[in-house]
Amino acid sequence: MITRFFTFAFLLFPWSETTVKKNIIRNTTIISAGTLLSRGLGLIRDMFFATYFGTTAQANAFVVAFTIPNMLRDILGEGAANAAFVPILSEYKQKDSKKEFWKAANSILLGLFVIVSIVIVIGIWAAPLIIKIMAPGFSKEPAVAQLAITLTRIIFPYILFMSFTAYSMGVLNTLDHFFAPAFCRGLLNIAIIISILLFFPFLGIMCLPIGVLVGGVLQVIVQIPVFKSKGASFAYGADIKHPAVVRSIKLLIPRIAGSTVYQLNIIFDRMFASLFWIVGQGAIAGLYFANRLIQLPIGVFSTAIGTAILPVLSANFVANDMKTLKTNLLFALKIILFVLIPASVGLMVLGKPIINILFSRGAFGGQSAELTYSALFFYAPALFAFGCNRILAFSFYSMNDTLTPVKISAWSLVINIVLNALLMFPLKVGGLALATSIASIFNTICLYVLLKKRIGKIKEISLYTFFMKIMISSVVMGITGFVFSGIFLAGSIGFLTLFVRLMLILILCIIVYIITALLLGLDELKVLKKWILEKK
Repeated sequence: MITRFFTFAFLLFPWSETTVKKNIIRNTTIISAGTLLSRGLGLIRDMFFATYFGTTAQANAFVVAFTIPNMLRDILGEGAANAAFVPILSEYKQKDSKKEFWKAANSILLGLFVIVSIVIVIGIWAAPLIIKIMAPGFSKEPAVAQLAITLTRIIFPYILFMSFTAYSMGVLNTLDHFFAPAFCRGLLNIAIIISILLFFPFLGIMCLPIGVLVGGVLQVIVQIPVFKSKGASFAYGADIKHPAVVRSIKLLIPRIAGSTVYQLNIIFDRMFASLFWIVGQGAIAGLYFANRLIQLPIGVFSTAIGTAILPVLSANFVANDMKTLKTNLLFALKIILFVLIPASVGLMVLGKPIINILFSRGAFGGQSAELTYSALFFYAPALFAFGCNRILAFSFYSMNDTLTPVKISAWSLVINIVLNALLMFPLKVGGLALATSIASIFNTICLYVLLKKRIGKIKEISLYTFFMKIMISSVVMGITGFVFSGIFLAGSIGFLTLFVRLMLILILCIIVYIITALLLGLDELKVLKKWILEKK
């Protein structure tokens, strides 16, 4: 299914660089398939999490405890791989020998290991302070606060394994290998699911950090053979003072700041959500479950396209081929809009039955469902912005500019905090989600305007026309979903009936979306229609 979608994308958004386009489609397909598998397993993991823990105090404690290690994974791991490693290693690959490439890669790994080890030691020691800052509302629930501290200390070493996984992503992607980094991500979710099934009756909430650590170890183990097959060897040497390490640090400092600003949005959201007497009991877990649903389409399409296209954009920049860079960027943005705008409308209209099917069982009751849907409804309008932000930021990273996205993210953080404080009173947990959405849309607009100043116009009329046609098609689709869900999903119906009817409505919505886009004259879809008819 994913392969066919991106084969369609190949036809929908044609441009002259056929070989480059095929590589992007191929790599995006691999990453999307791996991400879809990981996100699918993550969804199953969250279903178990919801069933066993719901939006209880224990669930809130785990979500808070996992926030910092997860944040540091992005800052020191995946963010580093994307922002610093790929542009630098791409340059070594193009201009230097195999020996010099692997010496640079080994040196970067050594530097990353030293930094992450220091962070882990500090994190374990400062866990009480971290929880106190992260969840001030826990001060009224000492037992929950202590549980969060314990969970934080157990989980913290996880970032060492994830840092290596993210490092391997940067190195292997530079070598045009995307399979192993894409598919190893699902191991974390498998480990957590198995840990819940095996150990929950004996360990309760403690089964979760065990699954996290085991999953991290497995992700490292499965990638070692791939590194060896690519010629990796420490015989090439590793020098922490290597120029590649120095250059990586220079790029990392603003990228760390940028990732920190982004992650601070999550931290502040959860800080406000811990004020349960204002936003409602269980708000932290409610935000978590809603965010997981939002991250599913983002991970499958936006993250995959961004990861696949970063080496291409970096190569375009090194070759000073700005025309091709803009063409590749336009291609990525159109794919994001084509998928995420209708997805956002679909989540707003059909969010309740989706949540009921996925989570509503066991400890996840009616209140949990309402909390989650309230957050999901207000997250959804910015789904396209969440996706575009990654692509636009990666465009700056490909030009070795990691500072500009930081400045924009900082202003977005300020907006998010102010709006959190204002909107949490009238809209409760929904207000926290809406604040994040508004800040994200602001971030997208600013990144686009500044990028346009940097590289020139990106066929704006084409992009704006495409955006409006997709918006209108999505609204028509949303009205269709709203009407039919009101008729066929109302009242108390069984799980199987609900599932079948929801699937049929989703299929109908997709058909309406495509037909409307064709009637509006979306040229890209006309190409797809012609290709399908020819195949018949």
